[in-house]
Amino acid sequence: MNQETIPAAKPKKNMRFYMRFLHNNIGFLIVAMVIMYSLSGIVQIYRDTDFLKHDVLNEKSLPPNLEVSKLKEALRMRNLDVQKNEGGIIYFEQGTYNSATGAAKYTTKEWYSFIVPFTELHKSSSRDGAHYFTTVFGVLLLFMSISAFWMFKPGTKLFSRGVWMTILGLIASIIIMLI
Repeated sequence: MNQETIPAAKPKKNMRFYMRFLHNNIGFLIVAMVIMYSLSGIVQIYRDTDFLKHDVLNEKSLPPNLEVSKLKEALRMRNLDVQKNEGGIIYFEQGTYNSATGAAKYTTKEWYSFIVPFTELHKSSSRDGAHYFTTVFGVLLLFMSISAFWMFKPGTKLFSRGVWMTILGLIASIIIMLI
């Protein structure tokens, strides 16, 4: 008797299949974005230090006879602390201001030029072109978070552990926001 080979039935592709497929492919798509965004976020954390910054000498012509509060505003220096005032020249840690001529010479710490666009991702607004990147990236990360629940069958130890880890992450996030 000649038996014809019957092709095996194709498994039914359900929601779990598609979520795993998308999770896998989107995950590989955004790997470089996650690395870049996380590194720029780490740099942002240390923006109040001299990390990855260099000195820049600035010279500015300001109106003469400015009060210290107005000088802070004009130079955009919140921490301007006057050390002395001699002969109409105000000395502060970062530089000097000649109150007679209005000439200010001061040093600022600024990021190296290659780091600036890297860190601007975290400061993008809806008017910046980068907001498309950050919006799409945020949506993709949200999808990755939600689709992770389709990686394992409900009721398994791995799924249960994933749910508990999610709850732990939520609690940690709330605690960090309250601190």
